[in-house]
Amino acid sequence: MIAVASATSATPGPYIVHYLPVLIQFVLALGFALVVVGLSYVIGQHRNTKRKLTPYECGVPPIGDAQHRFAVKFYLVAIVFILFDIEAVFLLPWAVVFHHLLLFGFFEMLVYMAIVLTGFYYIWRKGVLDWNQPERAE
Repeated sequence: MIAVASATSATPGPYIVHYLPVLIQFVLALGFALVVVGLSYVIGQHRNTKRKLTPYECGVPPIGDAQHRFAVKFYLVAIVFILFDIEAVFLLPWAVVFHHLLLFGFFEMLVYMAIVLTGFYYIWRKGVLDWNQPERAE
């Protein structure tokens, strides 16, 4: 005779019982957040002054037109940072399995780093990283 395994879980009871600890933790976290915000509102001082009500962003005083232009170099450096950051992410999996790849993996990474450094040399020669040069009007 073959014993058939039951499709139910090891502990008897309704299925929702297994998620009860998660529900309790969620309710406690939400309750704690509401209590802290409520106490801050009740205990905190609310004095609206002219200085508190002025707009503030990134330490720059809000003087003049809000529609000013950013230098193109800002965007170029941001894009280059993202590119090199993504390329650096590929180094971690290689480092994890380096001992399995042996000499092939080492030379493969040398080729990869040569390509990355060629790109770095190119943007360096183009002046993307030099902030002292004035922008050309085209």
